[in-house]
Amino acid sequence: MRLPKGVIILQHSNEPAVSADNKVFILFISLVATIGGFLFGFDSGVINGTVDGLQQAFNSASVGTGFNVASMLLGCAVGAFFAGRLADISGRKTILLISAVFFIVSAWGSGVAEGSFEFVIYRILGGLAVGAASVITPAYICEVAPARYRGMLTTLQQIAIIFGLFMAFVSNYLLAEYAGASTAALWLDFAAWRWMFWMELFPAFLFLLMLFFIPESPRFLVLKGNNDAASAVLTRLYGSDAASRKLTEIQQSLSADHQPRLTDLLSSQTGKVRKIVWVGIGLASFQQLVGINVVFYYGAVLWQAVGFSESDALLINVISGGLSIAACVITLLIIDKVGRKPLLQWGSVGMALTLGLMVLCFANAGQDENGNLLLGDWGKVALISANAYVFFFNLSWGPVMWVMLGEMFPNQIRGLGLAVSGLAQWSCNFLITMTFPLLLAGIGLAGTYGLYTLGAALSILFVIRMVHETKGTELEDMQG
Repeated sequence: MRLPKGVIILQHSNEPAVSADNKVFILFISLVATIGGFLFGFDSGVINGTVDGLQQAFNSASVGTGFNVASMLLGCAVGAFFAGRLADISGRKTILLISAVFFIVSAWGSGVAEGSFEFVIYRILGGLAVGAASVITPAYICEVAPARYRGMLTTLQQIAIIFGLFMAFVSNYLLAEYAGASTAALWLDFAAWRWMFWMELFPAFLFLLMLFFIPESPRFLVLKGNNDAASAVLTRLYGSDAASRKLTEIQQSLSADHQPRLTDLLSSQTGKVRKIVWVGIGLASFQQLVGINVVFYYGAVLWQAVGFSESDALLINVISGGLSIAACVITLLIIDKVGRKPLLQWGSVGMALTLGLMVLCFANAGQDENGNLLLGDWGKVALISANAYVFFFNLSWGPVMWVMLGEMFPNQIRGLGLAVSGLAQWSCNFLITMTFPLLLAGIGLAGTYGLYTLGAALSILFVIRMVHETKGTELEDMQG
């Protein structure tokens, strides 16, 4: 996530006592904000069950299908890169409201689209919303929550993303089961795959409605000189006794703030890009180069390609989503005890081994007359390995990469470092998603997953040589 310029980092010792009523209010507005994270996950995962429908409806080949699926990610990159600055101009709540509208338009339009071009436009709009939500939701929570609760409340965003993915998989499975297939007609004689997109309208409208019940960030209000409104919000957050002191702290922090420059990413001694920036780009890139989003976006295609029925393939997605949630919760409980680097390191080892097993399974499979792989006795090994791979990812690189990017950069370049790293992450996401159908057609599943195995193996060396532990280090003490 990218924190907008000047996000306030407060020390525990300066925190006011928070009453029970204040805690409930802080939890409420944090939960409302994380609906954006849920939509982020749902919008990313819903495409998984619609690939067959898209190919049939738009008569698209592998290149067209890859772009139809990956097009959202172009919007994600743009939305994530610019959302922070726009939130400094218009407000955090305003950007979230715009994102909610974009989610609604994208969900409706993706379901009614009659051609690839129209579909891509609606998916890019959804991508803008996803990119903005991935940045502004955690930033908003960070600015309203006391430091002692900030970590816990911010992690709700990651759980919301995974839960959104999970619910998209469940929704896709149930709709396809009820209709008989994703391409079969469902209610009002529309194909089930169209209803998969329209299911997102329910949480999207809920998000839009609930945003009217949360306040603007007090930090933004002070930035715009609206101190009375900021004081009123701070009173609701921390109580009247602490509101005045909090307001003064924010004003003092802003007095020393300045607009970061791109040249801040360069070392003053060498004139080259700082090592910490390359580490951020590497973390963001390797998170995608291990191929995880192939499972999220193309899971149904993958399992159908190795002989499972569409119904079974969608059910496997549901199981993978449940494992993702469990792994993420475990990480949230142990990350501050075990540390970031060990989780990344062992996660890379686990992914390399399980991906290697999947390659072995695919390489030993036979083929039927339709070109589908026949796994035979290797089927159970492939299924267990794939879900273990998903578990290892969500135990490590899934949440830990975002934690490290949020804390590893020095204060002066944190926003810029996150912007560049976020752009790298979404760009690699697009690359992996776009190329999967081409690789599948060209070198097969074994060859494709061999490349992802190589990415996981290289990530082990990257973590060992380049990544430094950040556990227990104050944000103000980060060096770059």
